[in-house]
Amino acid sequence: MTYSTGAYPYGLAVSDFNNDTRLDIIVANYYDNTVSVLLGYGNGSFANRMAYSAGITPFNVAVGDFNNDTLFDIVVTNTDSNTVSVLLGYGNGSFANRVAYSTGTYPGFVVVADFNNDTNLDIIITNGEDNTISVLLGYGDGSFAMQTTYSTGDGPNGLAVGDFNNDTRLDIVVSNSGNNTIGVFLGYGNGSFASQNTYSTSTYPFGLAVNDFNNDTRPDIVVTNSIDGTVSILLRYDRGAMKNEITFTPSAGAHLACVAISDFNGDSLLDIIVANYGSNNLGVSLEYENGTFGNEMIFSTGLKSHPYSITINDFNKDGQVDIAVANHGTKSLSTFLGKGNGTFESQTNYSTSFDFAPLAVGVGDFNSDGHSEIVVAYDDTDNLDVFIIYDIGDFSRRTTYSTDPWPTSVALGDFNNDTRLDFVVTTEYYENVAVYLGYGNGSFANQMTYLAGNYPTSVAVGDFNNDARSDLVITNYLDNTVSVLLGYGNGSFATQKTFSAGYYPSFVAIGDFNNDSRLDIVVANLDSSNSDENNQLLLQMPVNDYINEKDG
Repeated sequence: MTYSTGAYPYGLAVSDFNNDTRLDIIVANYYDNTVSVLLGYGNGSFANRMAYSAGITPFNVAVGDFNNDTLFDIVVTNTDSNTVSVLLGYGNGSFANRVAYSTGTYPGFVVVADFNNDTNLDIIITNGEDNTISVLLGYGDGSFAMQTTYSTGDGPNGLAVGDFNNDTRLDIVVSNSGNNTIGVFLGYGNGSFASQNTYSTSTYPFGLAVNDFNNDTRPDIVVTNSIDGTVSILLRYDRGAMKNEITFTPSAGAHLACVAISDFNGDSLLDIIVANYGSNNLGVSLEYENGTFGNEMIFSTGLKSHPYSITINDFNKDGQVDIAVANHGTKSLSTFLGKGNGTFESQTNYSTSFDFAPLAVGVGDFNSDGHSEIVVAYDDTDNLDVFIIYDIGDFSRRTTYSTDPWPTSVALGDFNNDTRLDFVVTTEYYENVAVYLGYGNGSFANQMTYLAGNYPTSVAVGDFNNDARSDLVITNYLDNTVSVLLGYGNGSFATQKTFSAGYYPSFVAIGDFNNDSRLDIVVANLDSSNSDENNQLLLQMPVNDYINEKDG
């Protein structure tokens, strides 16, 4: 479902502005100098927008109760008028006229918190062109003091808060995109801050988040680096200092095709495996207890094999995690049987060859015999195969099922709630998804097809509207969208709803990324010419609509 906003909507926030216990939306409209408020009906739909005047080119928006009347108010940054506008809420979904406060030059991101421990909300803003942050302390009546500025590095962008030195006072972290650092400002608890301590990142740090990544009860920092397409994690020492960054990036020439996570060595820590299409191997990195990862261990998939897709299961029933790989270059499916210590048997032990290059692979127990089966989709053909796996990890003869031309991705789920696994396949040629319902004996009904977008490339399964029925999400490569098809629980699906993605969305995964018990969507966008849209996270709002956060 789509809703009208003003011109070039950018910043967005969600809250209950009319006290009906239903979430509403506010959007900053960059080109028409307004903010739009869309009141929610509580069923996933929204009323037409109400527009309120902001400053010139409003960019980012945040929500808080600035006058202590228990009603939500709005603050918005105005990049070309060098101000923030505060709009006090009446509690019925409408707002008072804006009151403007001066900031630095080109204010961008805004965060709301209590920095001087007076129980009144304060405002902090990044100023992109004069390389400062502005702190505006709140009086608790909806008004604010004049700004106090602190110098940052070049081009401050991302902004977050946390208590980095365990003194119960809020501190600030800023990404300095122009000189590839983050700056940490330790707070004194009275609304003032020490000068920044800087820590190196990779190229052009942008998005920021704060959490405890190594379970030491200290907040750490994760940064997305837009230019080189990496993520940096900075773990915190005592007294607010940060360790040097941990950067995750594939080796030169790897051309990362797929990534998966599991515990490969039985230490209850999650490890990482990647399929390196360009270097013809798999890379496994084992996690340490401090949140860091060991050097990548390389497992060859063979000359010109070009591994494309991986899936994880215990294929030989020995209690260890094994890997199955679809090798696009050699038209083969290989297993790497796990030893339980993070290493694997050579792939040459078990393999099978195909007439066409495999693109996607999935695994599940389709015939309820306690053994896993593998389903494979191929490039430039119109069928897929199901292989039964023996307890030694080898494959039986395949059973072939027809698809529409050019299947690209496969995912598993129980789509008709009969406790039997089904599967779904995206097909490029007819721009659809095909659903195959399982009989529970390893065989499947003929496909049922549903329209997707232009050139669907990847599919994932989850319950996006909390009705205990499996739904589908699909990346549409040439539309720059993702499609969501809600399931009816009988094996059929509603017509797709589309949501904007970045340029050439290629892969999709799901998870609860903001701990609100709702499934969110993460999309990998192939075109790197727009560095802000290399990866996108779409956070879900009740019931099944999404907002788009571009974090690098």
